Amino acid sequence: MLNILNLQRMSTEDGPGLRTTVFFKGCPLRCRWCHNPESISFDFQKEWIGIRCIGCHLCIDWCNQKAITYQGGKMVTDYDLCQLCMKCVEKCPGEAMQSIGQSISTEDLIYELMKDKAYFGLSGGITLSGGEALCQIEEVYNLCKLLKKEKIHVAIDTSGFVKKEAFAKISPYVNLYLYDLKIDDNEKHKLFCGVENHLIKDNLIFLNQIGANLWIRTPIIPNSTDDSHNIEAIANFLKLNDINFERWELTAFNNLCIDKYERLGQRWEYSETPLVMKSKLNNLVLIAKDILGTEKVILATGITRSEED
Repeated sequence: MLNILNLQRMSTEDGPGLRTTVFFKGCPLRCRWCHNPESISFDFQKEWIGIRCIGCHLCIDWCNQKAITYQGGKMVTDYDLCQLCMKCVEKCPGEAMQSIGQSISTEDLIYELMKDKAYFGLSGGITLSGGEALCQIEEVYNLCKLLKKEKIHVAIDTSGFVKKEAFAKISPYVNLYLYDLKIDDNEKHKLFCGVENHLIKDNLIFLNQIGANLWIRTPIIPNSTDDSHNIEAIANFLKLNDINFERWELTAFNNLCIDKYERLGQRWEYSETPLVMKSKLNNLVLIAKDILGTEKVILATGITRSEED
């Protein structure tokens, strides 16, 4: 069984063409700016969507653990008490209480994905994202084999923080990797992402050696990854190791995920962080091109703000 969050259809930001993206549950990294906090835990979770709540308090009444209380106009769950029995989800008439995550068989997932085949055309396909899809390597391997049989373009959006054997096993069935290089400095990577980056770099070198198609992605996070030294260091790493990538995206931070943290009852330290300045993002692209060459496809993507904002 595959543990996933959901499917996102008609996506244009997760690889080439029109795509259906499968978001997997669970990630080995703990990036402090994470835009998909519901994907971090490998366990199923629940959330409260306030706009749907009709104030009946049935969730409180049905909770045998007394884990839910009404505080400041919100339903608050004490996760030290909650056993995730999901009874509150089942009993909520307004569907304000929602479960996060589902188990699905490979066959059932393939059935759902094949519904979208008609709009993939020659350039679209399926992207496996997360979380980290490769943390479920056996199931994802079987999924990719079936997609290959159906002649579907498969992309995997990965943190790179998995065993090299996982990449070796699945690469014959993968057309493209969207590979995250967030921070070059190991200690800083550990501070902001919760893990060291040696394995991530080694796996990228391995994928390059076996001829994998690569899109590199670097999130540009204010006061975290957005300094010129970081982009210079990543560019020099790519150059030193002769990484043959199709494109490198410098993706601007956004704060559209604030409500996700609120629904999970979590505080997000970047909630007040402003968008990246357009001029700064463009300058980082120029820095990368100065090291790697102007012929390289290095793009600024995402929402930015101008000096007038």
